[in-house]
Amino acid sequence: QVQLVESGGGLVQAGGSLRLSCAAPARSFSTYTMGWFRQVPGKEREFVAALSRNGGTAIYADSAKGRFSVSRDNAKNTVYLQMNNLKPEDTASYFCAADTHDSVYLMRTIVHYWGQGTQVTVSS
Repeated sequence: QVQLVESGGGLVQAGGSLRLSCAAPARSFSTYTMGWFRQVPGKEREFVAALSRNGGTAIYADSAKGRFSVSRDNAKNTVYLQMNNLKPEDTASYFCAADTHDSVYLMRTIVHYWGQGTQVTVSS
């Protein structure tokens, strides 16, 4: 079991940047594949990005490519999502995700641990 706590959400103007953080106070943090998802009311949660255990492999949704960057610091048990050039359509609740499988591709569909979410609102 791993607890995930997101932070860093807020209100930003279009074109601005935000960095989300997800802290996971677990001694085995480095054994988890990590990811980020987002959800708007009335829609399904959608995949944003995933990162391998050692941070060497990252994948992104098409909507995030070129603007978002996922990274992790295993010494700090934290994963980050740097979001640049934000657009109003990026407005959503963003959720940190973790799983013990060793596949960034599986993170798109198989997640066992979720954070509570942090709200990101992008104004036009």
